[in-house]
Amino acid sequence: MKHRARIPAWLATAAALLSALCALAADRPTLKAGVFEPPRAAPELSLDASTGGTLSLAGYRGKVVLLGFGFTSCPEVCPTTLAVLAQARKRLGPQADQVQVVYVTVDPERDSADRMRAYLKGFDPTFVGGTGTPAQLAAARKNYGVMAERKNIGNTYTVGHSSSVYLIDRQGLLRGMMPYGRLPDDYVHDVRALLSE
Repeated sequence: MKHRARIPAWLATAAALLSALCALAADRPTLKAGVFEPPRAAPELSLDASTGGTLSLAGYRGKVVLLGFGFTSCPEVCPTTLAVLAQARKRLGPQADQVQVVYVTVDPERDSADRMRAYLKGFDPTFVGGTGTPAQLAAARKNYGVMAERKNIGNTYTVGHSSSVYLIDRQGLLRGMMPYGRLPDDYVHDVRALLSE
């Protein structure tokens, strides 16, 4: 007499769970940015906003947030990144209102809220900057794994820093990290993919 192999209940449950997770992942849009899998809650910010008041990511729930770190005295990387983000926002057309660019300084000594507001306005008047105490900003960088290092140059200094942009979806989940040097259309593609969910 032949005996059928019996599948343990735990194995059947695990297989069903794995199948469900694969189906969920398959439903997610393909991003050009590096993805966080699984997505996780984006660490909250509580900083001084360039628009006045407190900068909090929770205040932008329902929008896709593009979060970067930099400083107003940056000679090349930051203005390049902000110009790309401004171009991407223009190319989004009517969907641009569903996107918020947030730029957090790595140079609290020079970057007041007023200075950040004036600087960001030159790229796009909707961009919001964040500043605060050195301790507050260090905590924000740590939460996002951002490196920043002051480098003295004669009587002044610059700041070497991570230059990727984080993509946060409308539910406040960290979904992707776009490396420096990508084109506006890459951002447009990913923002539209996240808005389509």
